[in-house]
Amino acid sequence: MFRRKESLIFDAAPSIGPSGFYIIDPVRSTIGFSVRRAVKSDVRGDFTAFEGLIKLGRVRAARSEAYVSVQTGSVNTGSPERDAWLTGPDFLDSAMFPLMSFRSTGIIDAGDDRSRMAGHLRIKDVELPVHVDLEFRGASRDANGDDRLEFRGTATLQRADWGLDGNPGPATGGVLLGGKVKLLLDISAVRRNRTHRSPS
Repeated sequence: MFRRKESLIFDAAPSIGPSGFYIIDPVRSTIGFSVRRAVKSDVRGDFTAFEGLIKLGRVRAARSEAYVSVQTGSVNTGSPERDAWLTGPDFLDSAMFPLMSFRSTGIIDAGDDRSRMAGHLRIKDVELPVHVDLEFRGASRDANGDDRLEFRGTATLQRADWGLDGNPGPATGGVLLGGKVKLLLDISAVRRNRTHRSPS
């Protein structure tokens, strides 16, 4: 199913909030990316359609899990021509592979409200291990009485590892893209109670 295997369970992360299942709130969350370009400024964008689940361990966050699914056709970079290329067969091929996904395998405390999460990222037909550096931004109870967790995260990918080694043609200016993609996560997750209310 994937080319390299990694299975990590860490034991050093402290508890960060009430245990249970948390649903990523797409209204208050962002899954974005940045890619360097030769000469011109970086290409930045995000995905506008995604969902995710966080299972926070009862005793230690080290036993927590995360699952995220992103619709590859929801890319938005502010340029319709560039978006069409990114979602086309030369890159994400959204028609053939409408989803990309992440599943965690472990997490370790890095101090100062920071942690590193290991997991597998699947893009197109390739699943490979990645590490996501996370910053815990706090736990709170919102106006609806729901418990929330806030995170920021980054991960750096070599896009060629997932077969994303194309470069834009004349329609997007033909400017060469760098080989690294930086994922930028800004996550707000709401705890799913027994009488669950939809995130607002």
